Amino acid sequence: MGYVYLSCVKHSLNDQFLINFSLFLGRSNCMNSTQDWQSVTWFEVDEHQEAQRIDNFLFSRLKGVPKSRIYRLIREGQVRVNKKRLKAETKLAIGDQIRVAPIRFEQKEDAAPVSDKVAQSLLSRVVYEDEGLLVVNKPSGIAVHGGSGVAYGLIEGMRAATGKKYLELIHRIDRDTSGLVMISKKRSTLKLLQDMLREKKKKKTYAAIVKGQVSLDNQLIDQPLLRYELANGERRVCVSKEAQESTTQWNVAERFMHATLVYASPLSGRTHQIRVHGLSIGHPLIGDDKYGHETAYKGPKARRLCLHALRLEIPGYETIEAPLPEDMQSLVAQLRAQKKDKEPVLTDRDQD
Repeated sequence: MGYVYLSCVKHSLNDQFLINFSLFLGRSNCMNSTQDWQSVTWFEVDEHQEAQRIDNFLFSRLKGVPKSRIYRLIREGQVRVNKKRLKAETKLAIGDQIRVAPIRFEQKEDAAPVSDKVAQSLLSRVVYEDEGLLVVNKPSGIAVHGGSGVAYGLIEGMRAATGKKYLELIHRIDRDTSGLVMISKKRSTLKLLQDMLREKKKKKTYAAIVKGQVSLDNQLIDQPLLRYELANGERRVCVSKEAQESTTQWNVAERFMHATLVYASPLSGRTHQIRVHGLSIGHPLIGDDKYGHETAYKGPKARRLCLHALRLEIPGYETIEAPLPEDMQSLVAQLRAQKKDKEPVLTDRDQD
């Protein structure tokens, strides 16, 4: 079995190795998986799952079941907590009894053990660690967790690399987005930081390279966003008056001939928020194959989504940063060079 390469993305050797490894495991596990009809499944919530959303709880336990299928089970009342129907955002309490109706899902063989090389590559990307928190600078191309055809993600890799049984994602970023991901080492840290996210006490700043020249130096994009699914179960988001309130602060860092480097801070936590808000004002992100790819762009091409989780500002913690990755730095350099090439050359007469 060979590796599966992401030919559309340029990465450092370490990053490419991690991506190849995760995709290799995903492909091999899917090919060796079997499918069975299941009877009713029961779970009981312990102290490690307290206050976790039911959808996230099921994602981590029903391996091989597509997320779209899990959401449908919840909507149809085939998932019950203490014999009651619930919504995807329902929070769990210690002792809750969860009943899942019979479903068909893939049972995958155990993933291959993480090699020393993979472990060291993952651990080298840890940019902050204390007794309760890990922050990892994730490369573009790696999912934060397994599922939806990906058997192996960042969290599974970090559990194997550190040998810690309890590591949980505090938040998520898209597979194609690079940058900072917070992972809790303790249940108390998970609850504290997720509460901060909900209460908007934590500031996340992303670097994005968008198409066209953004006219305003600073602007608050206030557009409600609605999440929906395509026929194949893939998630999409659009602006809708009847959707949830969504706001993003955009600050221009640098303008080029055909693009703009923007620092974007989402003030709400919606799926694909920065990407869709950029599209809503006519400036979709470069390299985005879901939103605005049909928008004209004459600058140097990017081979990945140009979105990077750059900075975390958390009360009680030092500011945590991950510099712009090499591929985005290279694109910025090309954009600057293009701008310089088009500037008029002044003669002595012009200068006089």
